[in-house]
Amino acid sequence: MTSNKRWKRRPPGSTWGDFGSDDQCGRMNMLTPEKVRQGIAEAREGLTFCLSLPLDYPGGNVLNPRRMPPTLRPTLRNGKPNLNYQLLCDNPDCTDVISDDLVVLHLQYSTQWDGLAHVGQMFDADDDGVPEAVYYNGYRAGIDVLGPDKGADCGVFGSARIPQSSTSGAKALGIENMAERCVQGRAVMIDLHRHFGRQRALVGYDALMQVLQSDRVEVESGDMVCLHTGFAAMLLEMNRTPDAHALENSCAVLDGRDPRLLQWITDSGLVALIADNYAVEAHPASTQPARCAALPLHEHCLFKLGVHLGELWHLTPLADWLHAHNRSRFLLTAPPLRLPGAIGSPATPIATV
Repeated sequence: MTSNKRWKRRPPGSTWGDFGSDDQCGRMNMLTPEKVRQGIAEAREGLTFCLSLPLDYPGGNVLNPRRMPPTLRPTLRNGKPNLNYQLLCDNPDCTDVISDDLVVLHLQYSTQWDGLAHVGQMFDADDDGVPEAVYYNGYRAGIDVLGPDKGADCGVFGSARIPQSSTSGAKALGIENMAERCVQGRAVMIDLHRHFGRQRALVGYDALMQVLQSDRVEVESGDMVCLHTGFAAMLLEMNRTPDAHALENSCAVLDGRDPRLLQWITDSGLVALIADNYAVEAHPASTQPARCAALPLHEHCLFKLGVHLGELWHLTPLADWLHAHNRSRFLLTAPPLRLPGAIGSPATPIATV
């Protein structure tokens, strides 16, 4: 453990400092060349699966009122929409027809990665009796993760300058750190849907261990873990008109309040935890008598361990293929956008078997 000027005390059970005092990648540091070779060894058939939903799913904003579907617009050329633009309008000798567009994109609307600045905690990192708003490895709200109240529109973020029109940005823990790790290696499928179907199931340590034993699934240090629940398949069936009540009462979710489950995540050495459901864990989590995290699994993974979470991945076709061929492991290639300062990112993951 290496302390630094950002913190004198780290959360119990955390990895703060284990990968270096200024580390911003967390357990992605464990995605080593050996883990990449292990993943490549699972690519036996040369078959590929796209694990992303169309990025305009789930549709609307009933699942999260703060996140909206993407909006496409043309860029402008000479003050005109630059879509199906005939260059002969500018030069009668040109035969080109040009289309060029932009997107207004909520980065965690659909299939996504959570960056390490997505969830922090009020924690007494200074060991002075007063909690501070901090993120993984002690990076600070208002210093390293900036919003409009801190003048984020005129700062330098990492190795790249954020455009002047931006009003937020992570100087540390931005999603570009994950992208630069490339995110390719061996992944393991845990098929909760095959055991629980579409009924709502709160999966704690005991239930998860039963699934692993029944399906003879092994998770080793450096693996990326995928949880198939069937939630994304339900979203596709709803065709961009999600039924919030039906979804809230369907499919398996992890019990983030189960301390043995959280300890298993620690002990397993997994580097990413991915699900086809909305939050990986039950949300809201069960109430507690004392002050605590509303998202305990997010706190444990993002804040303490530096484990990235993936949500709303489309896992059903891959899970079905793996089951039919008595397999649980595959090569996963899943970098986020290399967008400096972003908190989260859409993903277009590819599985190869």
